Amino acid sequence: PLQKMDVYLPAGRSTGSTKVIVMIHGGGWTQGDKSEFTSYVDTLKRRLPGYAIYNINYRLANGTSNFFPTQENDVKTAVEFIYGKRNEYNISDKFVLLGASAGGHLSLLQAYKYTIPVKIKAVVDFFGPTELVNMYNNPPNPLIPLLLFQVIGGNPSTHAALYQQSSPLDFVTAQSPPTIILHGGVDIVVAPSQSLLLKNQLTSMGVVNEYVFYPTENHGWTGPNLADSFEKIQTFINANVN
Repeated sequence: PLQKMDVYLPAGRSTGSTKVIVMIHGGGWTQGDKSEFTSYVDTLKRRLPGYAIYNINYRLANGTSNFFPTQENDVKTAVEFIYGKRNEYNISDKFVLLGASAGGHLSLLQAYKYTIPVKIKAVVDFFGPTELVNMYNNPPNPLIPLLLFQVIGGNPSTHAALYQQSSPLDFVTAQSPPTIILHGGVDIVVAPSQSLLLKNQLTSMGVVNEYVFYPTENHGWTGPNLADSFEKIQTFINANVN
């Protein structure tokens, strides 16, 4: 019942030309809802008018169930579902993922880990975690290890394989899709170093990437910097999704 999504289909679409954005909300994998992205949908419609937009929910971890990789699997299921109905939706196989925080993490994980049934064309990552062992061991606040324990079911010693399998950084290859990363300099939830690790790994593999850093912003922002973010996202997607 929690696997729901909002679908926005543009007029005049076709399986040959209509590209797709899948939006994945944040909330530490334990809370949040697709409704938090509703205001961004209008922005994307205006900036990328030819795109079909899918704003998805996924099951949330609660400390006793829906541990990782439940959220990863739900995103994978959603992408497969949308792709499988592309003739019905009248959309192409050109998919972009956009997520914030936990949703950024899930977007990166899907894009880097899975190329079947569809290879993601680009990723937009707002301050998503990228390397979970590092995040556990070097937390920007003392609640972060507790959160990871709650969603994974243990620490990096007891659940080493799951921490590795859930870290997007470990799946970057030379074939990974172009990625734009956005992060605030005083983020107290996901350290900017998480995004720098990813930027450096993408660059070392020769993957097209852009790192947008806002020195004074925390874990999310509004106003002129948010407008600037979407300006840069629009430019990046237009340049890299053909």
